[in-house]
Amino acid sequence: MNENAPTEPTTTTVPPLAAMLTRHADAETCADPSSVMTLLAESGGADGAGGGFTSYRSTFAAGAAGAPAHFHTRASELFFVISGALQVLVGEEVTVLEAGDFLAVPPHTPHAFAAAPGREADVLFVFTPGMGRFDYLRLLGRVMRGEADPKEIAESSERYDNHYVDSPVWRAALERSA
Repeated sequence: MNENAPTEPTTTTVPPLAAMLTRHADAETCADPSSVMTLLAESGGADGAGGGFTSYRSTFAAGAAGAPAHFHTRASELFFVISGALQVLVGEEVTVLEAGDFLAVPPHTPHAFAAAPGREADVLFVFTPGMGRFDYLRLLGRVMRGEADPKEIAESSERYDNHYVDSPVWRAALERSA
């Protein structure tokens, strides 16, 4: 072996993602008193390795709570409002997304959402990379229905990359909406 010979660069090939189709009639739903989540598809490992995505659709009753202020360290969260209006916090700013609006929230950015005051919302959510979040969504539904202890959500923050934070701006926006 010649130690002075140039070395070939090492490449790692990530297998391509397979096409995925979820028929509406076959999609799992998780419901709580004010929203219904339709779990559409997820790919990629539980740690986000290999890329992929997690996608679900949520319909919120008028003025229904969504998620409190939180951030993700490894995933971007994408929002597309299909119909209605969604009130969102991004950083320290609260705004309302209307039907057809798209929002991308990068990692480490505090954000929150709820149906806009007096409005319903139908929203498509996508996380990239995918991280096995369907189990988290199922847990949220169980907690909202009183079937699981809310402590389980706090205990799962690292596993599901969902880190809750205090946001006086978001609290004030919700108080004005009430």
